[in-house]
Amino acid sequence: MFFKEFDIRWSDLDANRHLANSAYINFMSHTRMTYLGILGFNQKSMAKHNIGPVVFYEHVYYFKEVFPGKPIKVSLGLQGLSEDGMFFEFEHNFYDSEGKNFARCEMMGAWMDLKERKLIGLPQVFLDAFGKMEKEASFKVLTKSDTRKFARTPKDL
Repeated sequence: MFFKEFDIRWSDLDANRHLANSAYINFMSHTRMTYLGILGFNQKSMAKHNIGPVVFYEHVYYFKEVFPGKPIKVSLGLQGLSEDGMFFEFEHNFYDSEGKNFARCEMMGAWMDLKERKLIGLPQVFLDAFGKMEKEASFKVLTKSDTRKFARTPKDL
């Protein structure tokens, strides 16, 4: 399992002086992109293949408050991937300095062709990189129907 450690900064706090919702999202994104960078997914390689990640949802579950003063750790686990790599699902867990789990997030996304602005499968080089990633015990091969389990439709004015 991949972990990234963070110090909680003043700007990561909300009006209640604990870790703000937006900080959770930023820490997860930073953790994902750090690990993907290790696998070879970086700004240069994504630009070469003209792809970028799209987030469908991030469901965060908060168990306990956390405050500044001690570092936290954020984990990254691969929960699912479609056969062509188009769809992916990650789980993040947040741990305090004593290893207590204070939050969890389930997130799903896909890869988009940045010129065509449509979802695409991954080039083989990136599929191979994902193949090196440790999978969660609950890992599953994703299909398009998995992306619709929390389907919502727009409600225009």
